[in-house]
Amino acid sequence: MGDQPYGINPEMLQHYANEIKELRELGIEIAIVIGGGNIFRGLQASHSGIERVQGDYMGMLATVINGMALQSALEGMGVYTRLISAIEMREIAEPYIRRRAIRHLEKKRVLIFSAGTGSPYFTTDSAAALRANEIQADVILKGTRVDGIYERDPEKDPTAQMYGTLTFDQVIRMDLQVMDMTAFTLCKENKLPIVVFNVLESGNLKRIAIGERVGTLVSSDETV
Repeated sequence: MGDQPYGINPEMLQHYANEIKELRELGIEIAIVIGGGNIFRGLQASHSGIERVQGDYMGMLATVINGMALQSALEGMGVYTRLISAIEMREIAEPYIRRRAIRHLEKKRVLIFSAGTGSPYFTTDSAAALRANEIQADVILKGTRVDGIYERDPEKDPTAQMYGTLTFDQVIRMDLQVMDMTAFTLCKENKLPIVVFNVLESGNLKRIAIGERVGTLVSSDETV
């Protein structure tokens, strides 16, 4: 939503599409899990009298809208994509079938996973961790508004120090909010590394892909 209070900012949409295209041009297989907080957050539904499960499903539908927008932006730039939904809606997106998704990646198509896990009570983080493990991804790149993982919220405390590398156990011990615990535990158990980085800075995705130190790396290896 950029600096808007809600909705889809065309400039931000174009920024994301450019970043993904740069990454794709390196020959990297890319799968994206997209959120919907710019349109609707399930956890906020209770304030408007909407029951939690219903609100979560509304949030999932918002991610499909964002997925369609990103797909349109990418294909307008000549990047082949497949929009995949955890909730079946054939006229808009493919249903999630693991082997088919992997085949799309092998054919160099960018996957956009939408509708979360398809179940209420699970966040976009959980969807990212689940899908990444299912397709045997090498790493999760978690884009945020800040440069990495900090000891304290840098938006509230400018003196907060950023960590370059962390282990899963250190994140748990220091109670750092990287992902929700369901998603984080899934990554820890399967030794799937996570890079938390600033998605708003142009070129960061490509820099990570070519091996530059960007953001904070969370892994099982204390020697990294």
